[in-house]
Amino acid sequence: MRRIEGRERHRCCAKSGDSFIRLGRQSRDVAVSLPASVSPVFVAYVAAFALAAVACFVSVSYVGRIEDPDTRRGLFALLLLTGGWASAHVGFLLAPTVELALGFYTVGLIVGIAAVGPWLYFCSAYTGRTLHRDRTYRQVLLGVFLLIVAVKLTNPVHGLYYEASYATVPFAHLAIRHQLAHWLAMGLAYGLSIVGYFMLLERFRQVSYDTRPLLALLGVTALPIVLDVVGFATPYLIDITYEPLGVAVFAVGVLSVYVYQFQAVQVTGGHDEPTILVDDEDRIREYNDSTETLFPQLRDGDGLGDPLWSTLPNVAEAADSDEPVLTLEHGDSVRYYRISETPFAADQPQLGRLIVLSDVTEREQYRQELERQNERLESFASMVSHDLRNPLNVAMARLELARNDRDDENLDTVADALLRMETLIDDVLALARQGQPIDEATTVSLSALAESAWEMVDVPDATLEIDGDTTFAADADRLQQLLENLYLNALEHGRSDGEQLTVRVGPLEDGFYVEDDGVGIPPDDREAIFESGYSTATHGTGFGLAIVGEIVAAHGWSITATEGRDGGARFEIRGVDPR
Repeated sequence: MRRIEGRERHRCCAKSGDSFIRLGRQSRDVAVSLPASVSPVFVAYVAAFALAAVACFVSVSYVGRIEDPDTRRGLFALLLLTGGWASAHVGFLLAPTVELALGFYTVGLIVGIAAVGPWLYFCSAYTGRTLHRDRTYRQVLLGVFLLIVAVKLTNPVHGLYYEASYATVPFAHLAIRHQLAHWLAMGLAYGLSIVGYFMLLERFRQVSYDTRPLLALLGVTALPIVLDVVGFATPYLIDITYEPLGVAVFAVGVLSVYVYQFQAVQVTGGHDEPTILVDDEDRIREYNDSTETLFPQLRDGDGLGDPLWSTLPNVAEAADSDEPVLTLEHGDSVRYYRISETPFAADQPQLGRLIVLSDVTEREQYRQELERQNERLESFASMVSHDLRNPLNVAMARLELARNDRDDENLDTVADALLRMETLIDDVLALARQGQPIDEATTVSLSALAESAWEMVDVPDATLEIDGDTTFAADADRLQQLLENLYLNALEHGRSDGEQLTVRVGPLEDGFYVEDDGVGIPPDDREAIFESGYSTATHGTGFGLAIVGEIVAAHGWSITATEGRDGGARFEIRGVDPR
């Protein structure tokens, strides 16, 4: 028996604790008891909420099957709070005293309103939004939650949230009559929950998969609203919140039956780019709206369950190639899509793979144009090498014969001109070839290459100082050419006082430097020196530093000319990835 103390002078109602208990006329010392209901309806209520609580708590152990960490955290918190909510209802129904029943009921109110936060967090994370990470939104929701909790806890003072009364239909129980504050809080909670529903519905709409089972599960979470209304308006159901039942069905359905579909919708609908999900047998299981727009043959769900190679053979072929770029014609234009694949898993080690098509048209067109330019440069270099060097060699041979016959100042001038032409040809060839993309990089030692390059340069009046070492990936031959050109540039400008030149090479945090203690480079010339043909030396070709710039660009690095520690020229090469 559940006991409610009554007093004779309160015919209609007597205030007890934080609620109003409506009583009949009783004697001063007679205790009013609520009979412990054992009716089938009472048993059904207790069993329903108990099962909901068990389902939520058991489902928590399966949340780890959800791959996305934010989605997993949101669903984990939602299940815990919903399980606690349903448990509070069970405690309310079984409590032996009014005070304990109202205590369970208050706990249920607080836990129930708290569940709105994880629901929104879950919906935001699942649909790829960032609202759940926004600190402002989270602080506002926390403030509203604390305000509502304060109103609920202070109900004994103002009575604005609920009143309690004794009822016998549909079974003997402590009936709660909700007041204005409750309906305002419920309206806010349902309004926020609807926002989450719209997020999910939008995501379901973005994919081709048959989402009707998931929509049905989603609808179950909204069905308790009808029960809430019936419980408020009629005596056929007790006036209690039925939402834990809907959330429990949703969680069990998602985690035990539709986990594959649930995650498939998330990963495909979460991409703006065309996205295709195939299973471990390469059959198409899901794709998003962008894929359907790109491939009209997939409209209306056509192709689902069919092998990728038979439905989209060009995609399958491109995905298996060494250079996974798909070429598609759209009217008079051509678009290029780079195919990337990632494994997809749910509750199994791997269920298939996710294929994403990223539009790389501009980058691919630039690459093709660069290849055409490189081919033209290679053709030009071959022409220079053969069509110019051969007649130059003939001219130099004839000149040597003429100089053997007689001494002539004019012949000496011609010899100097021909030698300069040969130097120019060598530099032009180097410029054309050193800027080609790096085919294969190896791990190189800066100090070792610096010494090798120094040995290749005639430097009787200069010394090399190596300040340290670093290793990184580079084309060793081109890097040595770079160092040789920087050495020659330093020697070409030398020191103004005629003293011995010192060249230093050393590592930087993200690269290396080469500097000298020569005359240096005027600040206004430090950018122009890397242009082809620019030279401040009398006998320079103007290609030495241009070749350096091409080698740096081919590696994806950057180079800057500045002032050395002793006033000379300093070249800093950055963007190098040390190993």
